[in-house]
Amino acid sequence: MAAALRRSFSPFVKGLGASRWQQLASRQLSLSPGLCGSESPLARADAIFKVTMIPGDGVGPELMTAVKDVFKAGDIPVEFEEFHLSEVQHMASEDKLDHVLSSMKNNKVAIKGKIHTPMEYKGELASYEMKLRRKLDLFANVVHVNSLPGYSTRHNNLDLVIIREQTEGEYSSLEHESVPGVIECLKIITRDKSRRIAKFAFDYATKKGRSKVTAVHKANIMKLADGLFLQSCAEVAQLYPKIKYENIIIDNCCMQLVQNPYQFDVLVMPNLYGNIIDNLAAGLVGGAGVVPGESYSAEYAVFETGARHPFAQAVGRNIANPTAMLLSSANMLKHLNVLVLMVVCGSMFVYLCTPQVRTRDLGGYSTTGDFVHAVVENLRHRPAH
Repeated sequence: MAAALRRSFSPFVKGLGASRWQQLASRQLSLSPGLCGSESPLARADAIFKVTMIPGDGVGPELMTAVKDVFKAGDIPVEFEEFHLSEVQHMASEDKLDHVLSSMKNNKVAIKGKIHTPMEYKGELASYEMKLRRKLDLFANVVHVNSLPGYSTRHNNLDLVIIREQTEGEYSSLEHESVPGVIECLKIITRDKSRRIAKFAFDYATKKGRSKVTAVHKANIMKLADGLFLQSCAEVAQLYPKIKYENIIIDNCCMQLVQNPYQFDVLVMPNLYGNIIDNLAAGLVGGAGVVPGESYSAEYAVFETGARHPFAQAVGRNIANPTAMLLSSANMLKHLNVLVLMVVCGSMFVYLCTPQVRTRDLGGYSTTGDFVHAVVENLRHRPAH
């Protein structure tokens, strides 16, 4: 099978060079940490996997169409249970959320677009996106920031991981007006959740052969809240003597990422900082359209884009880059342990390195449809296996 695939993609491999091809094939298929619960057993050839699909807002539905088209062309045995959950389109309710949760509890795995949260306050502080994360306890968000082989940026050959606690912190949805004109917004940091995300980060580093974990904080100002997070990380670090541990203040971290991102390996941080750093780091390698992400609880895994951006201005214009969502779908297959089909899905990303099939955000002229069509055609014409 692997040999047949290599022959199928040989024209592209020659154009890239063997080292570039090997770099792409190995990197893009090693993003899912598989740290939540036990790993899935090796998939049978006739197995069909049910996956919850939430297209979300903005270009999310278009990206999900791309995923479905590619999976169909690759004969990938995944059956999607699709649910439309959107606050901005008035397609969100507690009843719909319950249906999504029921599907997730059965399937354990989901692929999701961005569920956009309106800025207007309408009597409910917690968004449906946050409710979904809390009810499934999706505490760990993982974003693997990789340079795309063949696409040049200011910093090439980047390879770092951002791990974010995403069930508390500044996004606790606890705000109130204490007196007219004065708003209090509570930031919640707990020892248990801080230690849990720190352990997740060190376990990830251990499993992936990474050498350093850096805790990102603002403990010089928020001495109690971020101080507790920092203390928890330091305590957990003592359990992993082979992993180097450092800490850095969030504002300095932003500057260092722009100036010298190579000093970082795995970064772990509270909620808000992770949101900011995810987007900053995505900008270093090409933008929101190329970085995949995933969220984990002890039971569930949700695959999505790393920089959560609905890109509403692109809806219907056929210009969205499907790369991040397709990479996330490949990571989902890896999580499901669909090993043979994962190779098929991973091989298609050779198109990321060819200027002939590159979307506008990466300086090309191809549309979303052009990119997906090229991938689909190559999968359809691959040798039988």
